Amino acid sequence: MSDTQQPWKRINDKLQQVLQQYQVLQKDNDRLQKELKELKAKDALQARKVEELEIKIAALKTATGQLDEADKKELDKRLHLYIREIDRCIAMLSQ
Repeated sequence: MSDTQQPWKRINDKLQQVLQQYQVLQKDNDRLQKELKELKAKDALQARKVEELEIKIAALKTATGQLDEADKKELDKRLHLYIREIDRCIAMLSQ
């Protein structure tokens, strides 16, 4: 090999190595993005389940009369929120 071709070959070899590393990293990134998406979906599902269970706990406490002052305030707050939402839906339907 001539002296002018040797640096080009080294550059080409390094470029090939960089491209291979890029492809490996790209696949790893895709896998991690997919995993992140799945974990976010699981997290959202768990958050919904927790909220549903908290509502059930509040309903059980209300039914059995075991509410303390904080729970009563939280229940009132939640009921007012539901009533406002129902009123908003009714207003939208009457338009």
